[in-house]
Amino acid sequence: MSVPASVPNLKRSLRRFDIMAISVAAVISFDVIGQIASGGGQAVTWIAVIAVAFLLPYALIFAETGAAFPQEGGPYVWVEVAFGRLAAALTTLFYWVTNPVWLGGSLVFVAAEAWDGFVFPLGSGTVADYAFKLVFIWAAILTAVVSLRRGKWITTTGAGAKVLALAFFTGTAVAYGVQHGFQGLSGAGFAPSGAGFLALVPVLLFAFVGFEAPNAAGDEMLDAQHDVPVAIGVSGAIATCCYLLPVLAILSVAPGGQVTGVGGFMDAARLVFGIYGGWRDPLLTFVAVLFAVALLTQGSAWMIVADRMQAMAAADGGFFTRGLGAFHPRLGTPVRMNLVSGVTATAFMVAAMHLASGDTSSVFGVVLSVAITTLLLSYLAVIPSLLVLRLRHRSVPRPYQVPFGTRGFTVAVVLVYAWILLGSWVALFPGTLEELFGIPYDFRATWSVSRLAFETFTLGTVVLLLAVAAAGYMTQRMRTQPQDDERETGPAR
Repeated sequence: MSVPASVPNLKRSLRRFDIMAISVAAVISFDVIGQIASGGGQAVTWIAVIAVAFLLPYALIFAETGAAFPQEGGPYVWVEVAFGRLAAALTTLFYWVTNPVWLGGSLVFVAAEAWDGFVFPLGSGTVADYAFKLVFIWAAILTAVVSLRRGKWITTTGAGAKVLALAFFTGTAVAYGVQHGFQGLSGAGFAPSGAGFLALVPVLLFAFVGFEAPNAAGDEMLDAQHDVPVAIGVSGAIATCCYLLPVLAILSVAPGGQVTGVGGFMDAARLVFGIYGGWRDPLLTFVAVLFAVALLTQGSAWMIVADRMQAMAAADGGFFTRGLGAFHPRLGTPVRMNLVSGVTATAFMVAAMHLASGDTSSVFGVVLSVAITTLLLSYLAVIPSLLVLRLRHRSVPRPYQVPFGTRGFTVAVVLVYAWILLGSWVALFPGTLEELFGIPYDFRATWSVSRLAFETFTLGTVVLLLAVAAAGYMTQRMRTQPQDDERETGPAR
Protein backbone atom coordinates (compact mmCIF):
# COMPACT_ATOMS: atom_id res chain seq x y z
CA MET A 1 0.00 0.00 0.00
CA SER A 2 1.22 3.50 -0.87
CA VAL A 3 0.14 6.83 0.53
CA PRO A 4 0.84 10.45 -0.50
CA ALA A 5 4.34 11.63 0.31
CA SER A 6 4.92 12.99 3.79
CA VAL A 7 5.25 16.74 4.32
CA PRO A 8 8.79 17.71 5.31
CA ASN A 9 9.63 19.81 8.36
CA LEU A 10 6.43 19.10 10.30
CA LYS A 11 6.83 19.20 14.07
CA ARG A 12 5.07 16.66 16.28
CA SER A 13 3.34 18.72 18.96
CA LEU A 14 -0.20 17.37 19.40
CA ARG A 15 -0.72 15.38 22.57
CA ARG A 16 -3.89 13.52 23.56
CA PHE A 17 -5.32 16.57 25.33
CA ASP A 18 -4.63 18.75 22.26
CA ILE A 19 -6.40 16.32 19.94
CA MET A 20 -9.39 16.25 22.27
CA ALA A 21 -9.44 20.07 22.53
CA ILE A 22 -9.36 20.50 18.74
CA SER A 23 -12.24 18.02 18.45
CA VAL A 24 -14.29 19.86 21.07
CA ALA A 25 -13.52 23.25 19.51
CA ALA A 26 -14.50 22.02 16.05
CA VAL A 27 -17.46 19.74 16.73
CA ILE A 28 -19.51 21.54 19.39
CA SER A 29 -21.36 24.06 17.25
CA PHE A 30 -22.70 27.07 19.13
CA ASP A 31 -24.52 28.21 16.01
CA VAL A 32 -26.68 25.08 15.78
CA ILE A 33 -27.74 24.87 19.43
CA GLY A 34 -30.54 27.37 18.86
CA GLN A 35 -31.42 25.66 15.58
CA ILE A 36 -31.75 22.33 17.37
CA ALA A 37 -33.73 23.84 20.26
CA SER A 38 -36.19 25.35 17.77
CA GLY A 39 -37.33 21.77 17.17
CA GLY A 40 -38.97 21.72 20.60
CA GLY A 41 -38.94 18.96 23.17
CA GLN A 42 -38.52 16.20 20.62
CA ALA A 43 -35.11 17.68 19.82
CA VAL A 44 -33.93 16.25 23.14
CA THR A 45 -35.41 12.86 22.19
CA TRP A 46 -33.70 12.83 18.81
CA ILE A 47 -30.36 13.97 20.27
CA ALA A 48 -30.44 10.91 22.52
CA VAL A 49 -31.42 8.61 19.64
CA ILE A 50 -28.74 9.89 17.26
CA ALA A 51 -26.09 9.86 19.99
CA VAL A 52 -26.67 6.11 20.37
CA ALA A 53 -27.61 5.05 16.84
CA PHE A 54 -25.22 7.32 14.92
CA LEU A 55 -22.50 8.86 17.08
CA LEU A 56 -21.50 5.61 18.81
CA PRO A 57 -20.84 3.56 15.64
CA TYR A 58 -19.37 6.65 13.96
CA ALA A 59 -16.88 7.13 16.81
CA LEU A 60 -15.95 3.43 16.76
CA ILE A 61 -15.06 3.23 13.06
CA PHE A 62 -13.14 6.51 13.03
CA ALA A 63 -11.28 5.61 16.21
CA GLU A 64 -10.02 2.41 14.61
CA THR A 65 -9.19 3.97 11.24
CA GLY A 66 -7.62 7.10 12.70
CA ALA A 67 -5.28 5.01 14.84
CA ALA A 68 -4.37 2.62 12.01
CA PHE A 69 -3.85 5.27 9.30
CA PRO A 70 -2.46 8.39 11.04
CA GLN A 71 -0.91 10.06 7.98
CA GLU A 72 -1.12 13.82 7.38
CA GLY A 73 -4.27 14.58 5.42
CA GLY A 74 -6.48 12.09 7.26
CA PRO A 75 -9.68 11.50 5.25
CA TYR A 76 -7.99 12.56 2.00
CA VAL A 77 -5.45 9.78 2.42
CA TRP A 78 -8.10 7.22 3.34
CA VAL A 79 -10.25 7.94 0.27
CA GLU A 80 -7.20 8.16 -2.00
CA VAL A 81 -5.90 4.77 -0.91
CA ALA A 82 -9.36 3.20 -1.15
CA PHE A 83 -10.78 4.75 -4.35
CA GLY A 84 -8.03 6.72 -6.07
CA ARG A 85 -6.97 10.32 -6.45
CA LEU A 86 -10.01 11.62 -8.37
CA ALA A 87 -12.50 10.41 -5.76
CA ALA A 88 -10.28 11.78 -3.00
CA ALA A 89 -9.97 15.17 -4.74
CA LEU A 90 -13.76 15.51 -5.14
CA THR A 91 -14.43 14.39 -1.58
CA THR A 92 -11.82 16.66 -0.04
CA LEU A 93 -13.09 19.72 -1.88
CA PHE A 94 -16.57 19.23 -0.42
CA TYR A 95 -15.11 18.58 3.04
CA TRP A 96 -12.85 21.62 2.83
CA VAL A 97 -15.24 24.15 1.29
CA THR A 98 -17.84 23.49 3.97
CA ASN A 99 -15.66 25.41 6.37
CA PRO A 100 -15.14 28.75 4.60
CA VAL A 101 -18.84 28.59 3.62
CA TRP A 102 -19.78 27.94 7.24
CA LEU A 103 -17.33 30.51 8.60
CA GLY A 104 -18.42 33.24 6.18
CA GLY A 105 -22.12 32.44 6.03
CA SER A 106 -23.12 31.07 9.42
CA LEU A 107 -20.61 31.49 12.25
CA VAL A 108 -19.91 35.12 11.45
CA PHE A 109 -23.64 35.95 11.33
CA VAL A 110 -24.35 34.36 14.70
CA ALA A 111 -21.33 36.10 16.23
CA ALA A 112 -22.41 39.47 14.77
CA GLU A 113 -25.94 38.98 16.07
CA ALA A 114 -24.65 38.31 19.60
CA TRP A 115 -22.16 41.20 19.46
CA ASP A 116 -24.79 43.60 18.16
CA GLY A 117 -27.30 42.66 20.83
CA PHE A 118 -25.09 42.36 23.90
CA VAL A 119 -21.69 44.01 23.40
CA PHE A 120 -21.74 46.86 20.89
CA PRO A 121 -24.43 47.85 18.35
CA LEU A 122 -23.43 47.03 14.78
CA GLY A 123 -26.65 47.38 12.82
CA SER A 124 -27.39 45.34 9.69
CA GLY A 125 -25.48 45.96 6.50
CA THR A 126 -23.65 48.92 8.03
CA VAL A 127 -19.95 49.68 7.82
CA ALA A 128 -19.57 48.43 11.40
CA ASP A 129 -21.40 45.21 10.51
CA TYR A 130 -19.12 44.52 7.54
CA ALA A 131 -16.02 45.48 9.52
CA PHE A 132 -16.89 43.11 12.36
CA LYS A 133 -17.49 40.24 9.96
CA LEU A 134 -14.28 40.85 8.04
CA VAL A 135 -12.22 41.01 11.25
CA PHE A 136 -13.92 37.84 12.51
CA ILE A 137 -13.18 35.88 9.33
CA TRP A 138 -9.57 36.94 9.00
CA ALA A 139 -8.83 36.49 12.70
CA ALA A 140 -9.98 32.87 12.31
CA ILE A 141 -7.72 32.48 9.27
CA LEU A 142 -4.76 34.04 11.08
CA THR A 143 -5.05 31.54 13.93
CA ALA A 144 -4.84 28.76 11.34
CA VAL A 145 -1.74 30.34 9.76
CA VAL A 146 0.36 30.39 12.92
CA SER A 147 2.33 27.25 13.76
CA LEU A 148 0.26 24.44 15.24
CA ARG A 149 2.55 24.39 18.26
CA ARG A 150 1.15 27.83 19.15
CA GLY A 151 -2.17 27.70 17.33
CA LYS A 152 -3.34 24.69 19.31
CA TRP A 153 -3.52 26.88 22.41
CA ILE A 154 -5.92 29.22 20.63
CA THR A 155 -8.28 26.35 19.82
CA THR A 156 -7.85 25.00 23.36
CA THR A 157 -8.86 28.41 24.71
CA GLY A 158 -11.88 28.35 22.42
CA ALA A 159 -12.86 24.88 23.58
CA GLY A 160 -12.58 26.03 27.19
CA ALA A 161 -14.64 29.17 26.49
CA LYS A 162 -17.29 27.05 24.81
CA VAL A 163 -17.63 24.56 27.65
CA LEU A 164 -17.50 27.37 30.25
CA ALA A 165 -20.25 29.38 28.55
CA LEU A 166 -22.48 26.32 28.12
CA ALA A 167 -21.92 25.16 31.70
CA PHE A 168 -22.57 28.64 33.11
CA PHE A 169 -25.73 29.02 31.05
CA THR A 170 -27.02 25.56 31.98
CA GLY A 171 -26.37 26.13 35.69
CA THR A 172 -28.08 29.51 35.53
CA ALA A 173 -31.08 28.00 33.73
CA VAL A 174 -31.42 25.40 36.45
CA ALA A 175 -31.31 28.13 39.12
CA TYR A 176 -33.89 30.14 37.18
CA GLY A 177 -36.12 27.09 36.92
CA VAL A 178 -35.88 26.40 40.63
CA GLN A 179 -36.87 30.01 41.32
CA HIS A 180 -39.59 30.47 38.67
CA GLY A 181 -40.53 26.92 37.72
CA PHE A 182 -39.61 24.89 34.64
CA GLN A 183 -42.66 26.08 32.78
CA GLY A 184 -41.29 25.48 29.31
CA LEU A 185 -41.00 21.74 29.84
CA SER A 186 -44.73 21.24 30.30
CA GLY A 187 -45.49 22.27 26.74
CA ALA A 188 -42.25 21.19 25.09
CA GLY A 189 -43.63 17.97 23.60
CA PHE A 190 -40.95 15.30 23.89
CA ALA A 191 -42.88 12.69 21.90
CA PRO A 192 -41.06 12.07 18.60
CA SER A 193 -42.77 12.70 15.27
CA GLY A 194 -41.91 12.13 11.64
CA ALA A 195 -42.00 15.84 10.85
CA GLY A 196 -39.71 16.66 13.77
CA PHE A 197 -37.30 13.89 12.82
CA LEU A 198 -36.97 15.02 9.19
CA ALA A 199 -36.53 18.64 10.27
CA LEU A 200 -33.80 17.82 12.79
CA VAL A 201 -31.84 14.93 11.28
CA PRO A 202 -29.56 16.99 8.96
CA VAL A 203 -28.61 19.54 11.62
CA LEU A 204 -28.08 16.85 14.28
CA LEU A 205 -25.81 14.84 11.98
CA PHE A 206 -23.93 18.03 11.14
CA ALA A 207 -23.56 18.70 14.86
CA PHE A 208 -22.10 15.27 15.59
CA VAL A 209 -19.69 14.72 12.67
CA GLY A 210 -16.08 15.86 12.59
CA PHE A 211 -14.33 13.84 15.30
CA GLU A 212 -11.97 12.51 12.63
CA ALA A 213 -10.91 16.06 11.70
CA PRO A 214 -7.74 16.18 13.87
CA ASN A 215 -6.40 13.25 11.83
CA ALA A 216 -5.74 15.78 9.06
CA ALA A 217 -2.73 16.71 11.20
CA GLY A 218 -1.75 13.07 11.75
CA ASP A 219 1.97 13.60 11.18
CA GLU A 220 1.91 16.33 13.84
CA MET A 221 0.62 14.03 16.58
CA LEU A 222 3.04 12.59 19.11
CA ASP A 223 1.28 9.21 19.45
CA ALA A 224 -1.71 9.10 17.11
CA GLN A 225 -2.11 5.33 17.30
CA HIS A 226 -2.89 5.43 21.02
CA ASP A 227 -4.23 8.98 21.47
CA VAL A 228 -6.82 9.18 18.67
CA PRO A 229 -9.25 6.52 19.99
CA VAL A 230 -9.24 7.96 23.52
CA ALA A 231 -9.59 11.54 22.25
CA ILE A 232 -12.57 10.60 20.05
CA GLY A 233 -14.27 8.78 22.91
CA VAL A 234 -13.84 11.59 25.43
CA SER A 235 -14.72 14.42 23.03
CA GLY A 236 -17.76 12.49 21.81
CA ALA A 237 -19.08 12.22 25.37
CA ILE A 238 -18.39 15.93 25.99
CA ALA A 239 -20.17 16.91 22.76
CA THR A 240 -23.26 14.88 23.65
CA CYS A 241 -23.53 16.62 27.03
CA CYS A 242 -22.85 20.04 25.50
CA TYR A 243 -25.77 19.61 23.10
CA LEU A 244 -28.23 17.75 25.28
CA LEU A 245 -28.01 19.82 28.48
CA PRO A 246 -28.12 23.37 26.97
CA VAL A 247 -30.97 22.43 24.61
CA LEU A 248 -32.91 21.01 27.54
CA ALA A 249 -32.12 24.16 29.54
CA ILE A 250 -33.29 26.45 26.73
CA LEU A 251 -36.55 24.53 26.36
CA SER A 252 -37.16 24.59 30.11
CA VAL A 253 -37.20 28.38 30.30
CA ALA A 254 -37.89 29.80 26.83
CA PRO A 255 -41.55 30.54 26.05
CA GLY A 256 -43.01 28.13 23.52
CA GLY A 257 -42.48 29.10 19.89
CA GLN A 258 -39.95 31.82 20.72
CA VAL A 259 -36.77 29.78 20.26
CA THR A 260 -35.08 30.78 17.01
CA GLY A 261 -32.14 29.24 15.21
CA VAL A 262 -29.98 32.34 15.07
CA GLY A 263 -30.70 33.79 18.52
CA GLY A 264 -31.85 30.86 20.61
CA PHE A 265 -28.90 30.59 22.99
CA MET A 266 -28.39 34.28 23.74
CA ASP A 267 -32.13 35.02 23.86
CA ALA A 268 -32.55 32.31 26.48
CA ALA A 269 -29.51 33.68 28.35
CA ARG A 270 -31.13 37.13 28.39
CA LEU A 271 -34.15 35.61 30.13
CA VAL A 272 -32.46 33.41 32.74
CA PHE A 273 -29.76 35.92 33.68
CA GLY A 274 -32.49 38.02 35.23
CA ILE A 275 -31.84 36.13 38.47
CA TYR A 276 -28.55 38.06 38.82
CA GLY A 277 -30.30 41.41 39.20
CA GLY A 278 -27.96 44.32 38.50
CA TRP A 279 -25.24 41.94 37.34
CA ARG A 280 -27.43 40.73 34.50
CA ASP A 281 -26.16 43.04 31.74
CA PRO A 282 -22.42 42.73 32.55
CA LEU A 283 -22.74 38.95 32.72
CA LEU A 284 -24.63 38.88 29.43
CA THR A 285 -21.87 40.93 27.84
CA PHE A 286 -19.25 38.57 29.26
CA VAL A 287 -21.07 35.49 27.96
CA ALA A 288 -21.61 37.15 24.57
CA VAL A 289 -17.85 37.76 24.28
CA LEU A 290 -17.20 34.12 25.24
CA PHE A 291 -19.80 33.15 22.66
CA ALA A 292 -18.07 35.12 19.89
CA VAL A 293 -14.59 33.86 20.87
CA ALA A 294 -15.85 30.27 20.88
CA LEU A 295 -17.39 30.73 17.43
CA LEU A 296 -14.18 32.27 16.09
CA THR A 297 -11.99 29.47 17.41
CA GLN A 298 -14.50 26.94 16.14
CA GLY A 299 -13.98 28.33 12.66
CA SER A 300 -10.20 28.38 13.10
CA ALA A 301 -10.15 24.79 14.37
CA TRP A 302 -11.86 23.65 11.19
CA MET A 303 -9.56 25.81 9.07
CA ILE A 304 -6.54 24.17 10.74
CA VAL A 305 -7.64 20.66 9.78
CA ALA A 306 -9.60 21.19 6.55
CA ASP A 307 -6.92 23.37 4.96
CA ARG A 308 -4.37 20.65 5.65
CA MET A 309 -6.56 18.12 3.88
CA GLN A 310 -7.04 20.33 0.83
CA ALA A 311 -3.32 21.19 0.79
CA MET A 312 -2.47 17.48 0.79
CA ALA A 313 -4.86 17.01 -2.15
CA ALA A 314 -3.10 19.82 -4.04
CA ALA A 315 0.38 18.51 -3.18
CA ASP A 316 -0.68 15.07 -4.39
CA GLY A 317 -1.69 16.44 -7.80
CA GLY A 318 -5.44 16.58 -7.26
CA PHE A 319 -6.18 20.33 -7.23
CA PHE A 320 -4.97 22.88 -9.80
CA THR A 321 -1.33 23.29 -8.76
CA ARG A 322 0.97 21.59 -6.30
CA GLY A 323 1.97 25.06 -5.14
CA LEU A 324 -1.29 25.26 -3.18
CA GLY A 325 -0.11 22.26 -1.19
CA ALA A 326 3.06 23.93 0.05
CA PHE A 327 3.56 24.07 3.82
CA HIS A 328 5.48 27.05 5.19
CA PRO A 329 8.98 25.82 6.10
CA ARG A 330 9.03 27.62 9.44
CA LEU A 331 5.36 27.69 10.48
CA GLY A 332 4.53 24.21 9.20
CA THR A 333 1.12 25.38 7.98
CA PRO A 334 -0.44 25.49 4.46
CA VAL A 335 -0.43 29.29 4.29
CA ARG A 336 -1.53 29.50 0.64
CA MET A 337 -4.54 27.29 1.26
CA ASN A 338 -5.33 29.27 4.42
CA LEU A 339 -5.47 32.42 2.31
CA VAL A 340 -7.71 30.71 -0.27
CA SER A 341 -10.06 29.80 2.58
CA GLY A 342 -10.10 33.40 3.78
CA VAL A 343 -10.96 34.75 0.34
CA THR A 344 -13.67 32.09 -0.10
CA ALA A 345 -15.20 32.84 3.31
CA THR A 346 -15.19 36.58 2.57
CA ALA A 347 -16.87 36.07 -0.81
CA PHE A 348 -19.50 33.84 0.74
CA MET A 349 -20.16 36.36 3.50
CA VAL A 350 -20.78 39.11 0.94
CA ALA A 351 -23.04 36.80 -1.11
CA ALA A 352 -24.97 35.74 1.99
CA MET A 353 -25.49 39.37 3.02
CA HIS A 354 -27.44 39.88 -0.21
CA LEU A 355 -29.23 36.52 -0.19
CA ALA A 356 -32.31 37.57 1.74
CA SER A 357 -32.11 41.39 1.76
CA GLY A 358 -30.43 41.54 5.15
CA ASP A 359 -32.80 39.11 6.92
CA THR A 360 -30.25 37.46 9.21
CA SER A 361 -32.55 34.59 10.17
CA SER A 362 -33.17 33.64 6.54
CA VAL A 363 -29.50 33.97 5.64
CA PHE A 364 -28.48 31.83 8.59
CA GLY A 365 -30.94 29.03 7.82
CA VAL A 366 -30.18 28.75 4.12
CA VAL A 367 -26.40 29.05 4.45
CA LEU A 368 -26.32 26.56 7.31
CA SER A 369 -28.23 24.17 5.06
CA VAL A 370 -25.60 24.62 2.34
CA ALA A 371 -22.81 23.87 4.83
CA ILE A 372 -24.67 20.81 6.10
CA THR A 373 -25.18 19.58 2.54
CA THR A 374 -21.57 19.92 1.41
CA LEU A 375 -20.17 18.30 4.57
CA LEU A 376 -22.58 15.36 4.57
CA LEU A 377 -21.99 14.77 0.84
CA SER A 378 -18.25 14.42 1.52
CA TYR A 379 -18.94 11.51 3.87
CA LEU A 380 -20.59 9.56 1.03
CA ALA A 381 -17.06 8.60 -0.02
CA VAL A 382 -15.26 8.84 3.33
CA ILE A 383 -17.43 6.29 5.15
CA PRO A 384 -17.15 3.44 2.59
CA SER A 385 -13.42 4.11 2.27
CA LEU A 386 -13.04 3.02 5.90
CA LEU A 387 -14.58 -0.36 5.12
CA VAL A 388 -12.39 -0.76 2.02
CA LEU A 389 -9.29 -0.10 4.14
CA ARG A 390 -10.53 -2.62 6.71
CA LEU A 391 -11.03 -5.34 4.09
CA ARG A 392 -8.08 -4.72 1.75
CA HIS A 393 -5.37 -3.81 4.26
CA ARG A 394 -5.81 -6.27 7.11
CA SER A 395 -2.05 -6.40 7.68
CA VAL A 396 -1.91 -2.77 8.87
CA PRO A 397 -1.54 -2.78 12.68
CA ARG A 398 -4.70 -1.61 14.44
CA PRO A 399 -3.98 -0.56 18.04
CA TYR A 400 -7.73 -0.18 18.58
CA GLN A 401 -10.40 -2.38 16.96
CA VAL A 402 -14.17 -2.13 16.77
CA PRO A 403 -15.85 -4.88 18.85
CA PHE A 404 -16.62 -8.10 16.92
CA GLY A 405 -13.91 -7.47 14.34
CA THR A 406 -14.72 -7.06 10.66
CA ARG A 407 -18.36 -8.01 11.17
CA GLY A 408 -18.85 -5.34 13.84
CA PHE A 409 -16.98 -2.79 11.71
CA THR A 410 -19.17 -3.56 8.69
CA VAL A 411 -22.41 -3.23 10.64
CA ALA A 412 -21.25 0.12 12.08
CA VAL A 413 -20.29 1.42 8.61
CA VAL A 414 -23.64 0.41 7.09
CA LEU A 415 -25.54 2.05 9.93
CA VAL A 416 -23.55 5.30 9.72
CA TYR A 417 -23.84 5.36 5.92
CA ALA A 418 -27.62 5.00 6.08
CA TRP A 419 -27.80 8.03 8.38
CA ILE A 420 -25.52 10.05 6.06
CA LEU A 421 -27.64 9.18 3.00
CA LEU A 422 -30.81 10.24 4.78
CA GLY A 423 -29.30 13.46 6.08
CA SER A 424 -27.84 14.37 2.68
CA TRP A 425 -31.17 13.93 0.91
CA VAL A 426 -33.16 15.90 3.49
CA ALA A 427 -30.59 18.73 3.49
CA LEU A 428 -30.48 18.94 -0.29
CA PHE A 429 -34.19 18.43 -0.99
CA PRO A 430 -36.12 19.54 2.13
CA GLY A 431 -39.83 18.80 2.09
CA THR A 432 -39.69 15.95 -0.44
CA LEU A 433 -39.83 13.11 2.09
CA GLU A 434 -42.54 14.95 4.00
CA GLU A 435 -44.57 15.08 0.79
CA LEU A 436 -43.91 11.39 0.16
CA PHE A 437 -45.20 10.41 3.60
CA GLY A 438 -48.07 12.89 3.66
CA ILE A 439 -46.56 15.18 6.31
CA PRO A 440 -47.62 18.86 6.00
CA TYR A 441 -44.69 21.11 5.04
CA ASP A 442 -44.77 24.83 4.29
CA PHE A 443 -41.50 25.55 2.51
CA ARG A 444 -41.65 29.34 2.59
CA ALA A 445 -42.68 29.43 6.25
CA THR A 446 -39.76 27.13 7.09
CA TRP A 447 -37.01 28.82 5.08
CA SER A 448 -38.37 32.35 4.46
CA VAL A 449 -37.42 31.97 0.80
CA SER A 450 -39.05 30.20 -2.14
CA ARG A 451 -38.10 26.66 -3.08
CA LEU A 452 -36.67 27.98 -6.36
CA ALA A 453 -34.38 30.42 -4.53
CA PHE A 454 -33.34 27.76 -2.02
CA GLU A 455 -32.55 25.06 -4.58
CA THR A 456 -30.81 27.55 -6.85
CA PHE A 457 -28.50 28.48 -3.99
CA THR A 458 -27.90 24.94 -2.68
CA LEU A 459 -27.88 22.91 -5.90
CA GLY A 460 -26.02 25.71 -7.63
CA THR A 461 -23.34 25.53 -4.93
CA VAL A 462 -23.02 21.75 -5.30
CA VAL A 463 -22.79 21.94 -9.10
CA LEU A 464 -20.24 24.74 -8.89
CA LEU A 465 -18.11 22.75 -6.45
CA LEU A 466 -18.20 19.68 -8.68
CA ALA A 467 -17.10 21.83 -11.61
CA VAL A 468 -14.28 23.43 -9.59
CA ALA A 469 -13.10 20.04 -8.30
CA ALA A 470 -13.15 18.51 -11.78
CA ALA A 471 -11.37 21.53 -13.26
CA GLY A 472 -8.75 21.46 -10.53
CA TYR A 473 -8.08 17.78 -11.05
CA MET A 474 -7.97 17.97 -14.87
CA THR A 475 -5.80 21.10 -14.84
CA GLN A 476 -3.20 19.35 -12.74
CA ARG A 477 -3.42 16.17 -14.85
CA MET A 478 -2.91 18.08 -18.10
CA ARG A 479 0.04 20.12 -16.89
CA THR A 480 1.85 17.11 -15.47
CA GLN A 481 3.96 15.10 -17.86
CA PRO A 482 3.47 11.32 -17.71
CA GLN A 483 7.00 10.74 -16.49
CA ASP A 484 6.44 13.24 -13.67
CA ASP A 485 3.00 11.96 -12.69
CA GLU A 486 4.37 9.31 -10.37
CA ARG A 487 4.13 10.72 -6.86
CA GLU A 488 6.54 9.96 -4.09
CA THR A 489 5.23 7.34 -1.72
CA GLY A 490 6.06 6.13 1.76
CA PRO A 491 5.14 3.10 3.80
CA ALA A 492 1.98 3.19 5.90
CA ARG A 493 2.68 3.84 9.51
